[in-house]
Amino acid sequence: MAKTAVIGAGSWGTALALVLHKNGHEVTVWSIMEDEVAMLREKHEHIEKLPGVTLPKTMEFTSDLKEAILGKDYLILAVPSVFTRSTAKSMAPFVEEGQVIVCVAKGIEEHTLMTISDIVEEEILAAQNAPHFALQVAVMCGPSHAEEVGAGLPTTVVAGAKKRAVAEGVQDLFINEVFRVYTSPDVLGMELGGSLKNVIALAAGMADGLGYGDNTKAALITRGMSEISRLAIKMGASSETLSGLTGIGDLIVTCASRHSRNRRAGVLIGQGYTMQQAMDEVKMVVEGVYSAKAAIALAKKYEVDMPIIEAVNQVLFEDKSAKAAVRELMARDRRSEHGNLTWRE
Repeated sequence: MAKTAVIGAGSWGTALALVLHKNGHEVTVWSIMEDEVAMLREKHEHIEKLPGVTLPKTMEFTSDLKEAILGKDYLILAVPSVFTRSTAKSMAPFVEEGQVIVCVAKGIEEHTLMTISDIVEEEILAAQNAPHFALQVAVMCGPSHAEEVGAGLPTTVVAGAKKRAVAEGVQDLFINEVFRVYTSPDVLGMELGGSLKNVIALAAGMADGLGYGDNTKAALITRGMSEISRLAIKMGASSETLSGLTGIGDLIVTCASRHSRNRRAGVLIGQGYTMQQAMDEVKMVVEGVYSAKAAIALAKKYEVDMPIIEAVNQVLFEDKSAKAAVRELMARDRRSEHGNLTWRE
C-alpha cells in the first residue's frame, strides 16, 4: 500500500483518486478552493465535475498543500496545464527526496514551449538547496475521460518515465482489472501526443458544429495525426509512441467523444461562438486553446508544415470563420499523401 496525494480536485484528479483508493492505497486529495474541499468532505461526491460518482468516506480532502505532500510516496499532479507552473512552485518547498511526481495533465506552455514534466522538474529543482536532489517525475496519459474512469469502465493508459523502475512503479500503483497501464520510456512523445491532439480535437468539433459528416472527421483525425507525428518525430519522439495509446488512441477519443471539452468547445465555435464564449459555455479548462499557440510556435521552430493547427490558430485568434478555414484547407495545392513513397513508373 502506498501513501498518495492527488494535487487537484477536478474531474480527472477525482477519478484517479478513486482508482488509487480502489487499489488499496491511502489517498489525500488537495484543492486550492476551500469551498470545493468542504463539498467533497460533506457530500463525498464532486457534484459539479463528476456527478453521480460516490467517493469513499476514508478518502481525505484538504486545502493545506504541505499537509497533502509530506510523507507521501506518490504525488499525482492533476491541475490544468495552465496552473502547472504556479502549483509546482507552491509544492516545491515541501517535496521530499524519493517522492515520485506523476504528471497527468496535458499541455505545452505557450511562452516557453516546455512540456508539463519539464516545467515540474524546473520548478521543483530550482527550490532545492541540494545540487543532487533525486527528483523522480513520471507522466501518465492515454484515451481516458474522467467520466468513464470514475464509472469504472475499462480504460487503458501509459505510464512514462526516464527510468524503467519509476514507470513500472506508477504502473503498479494504478493498474487493476478495469484500469490497464502500459509503460514507455518516450516521455516526450507521450506529452506531445497528449497535448497536440487537443488542438486537432478543436478542429474536429468545429467540423461537427458546421454540420459536416464522418468523412470530414476521419480526414481531420488522420491528417491531424500526420501533423502531430511530423513535429514529434522531428523533436526526437518515437513513431511507435505516436501510433499508440498516447498518440492516435488519445486523438480518436478526444475528437469523437461526447465527454471531450475540446471537441465541445470546437462545436460551439463552429456554430458561431467566439473562442471566449465557447470556453465560458464549457465551464472547464479547454486545454487545446492554450496549446494551439505553442503548437504553431513549435511548428515554426522545427520547420514543420502543420496546416490544420495553423487554421485552428487563425479561427481562435485571428477572427477567421471555421467555415472559411475548412474551405482554405480543402483548396490547398494538390500533393501526394506520403511524400517519401516512390512511384514504380
